[in-house]
Amino acid sequence: MGMLNIVLVEPEIPQNCGNIARTCAATRSRLHLIRPLGFDISEKAVKRAGLDYWPMVDLQVYDDLDHFFSVNPDPDLWLATTKAPRTYTGATFRDGCYLMFGKETAGLPEALRLKYYERCIRIPMRPDARSLNLANSVAVVTYEALRQLDFPQLSGVGEMAQSNL
Repeated sequence: MGMLNIVLVEPEIPQNCGNIARTCAATRSRLHLIRPLGFDISEKAVKRAGLDYWPMVDLQVYDDLDHFFSVNPDPDLWLATTKAPRTYTGATFRDGCYLMFGKETAGLPEALRLKYYERCIRIPMRPDARSLNLANSVAVVTYEALRQLDFPQLSGVGEMAQSNL
């Protein structure tokens, strides 16, 4: 089917979540949000923010990590963290896998990182940089996973390809 699952654990910044939701809409990826959330995702709040693509987002919301794992037992999970032993380009992403990202101020819980140590991946950056913006990190890893899957159900051709240049 060619779907990815993007999981945000306790996201705090609404603009990041909005950008990530847009990435999910554009890539046909399912967005999983794990509470608590640092913002309101009610229909009224979404409309007020002008998120006209929000209806295109396949959204699942969970009360906490335990709830997520009870609904998604034994997921094909990859955890994005600056503390990871390997880069995201070393991962082999499969259709239906879950890409998990932590909250902006603290990342993913240590217990989770230890449990899935072999599934922790990072985006390379200079040693004195703390991290990339969450929405940018999601986009980088999502598009690498989609590249590996040959961009399923996504257009790889722009309108210029049909022009007579």
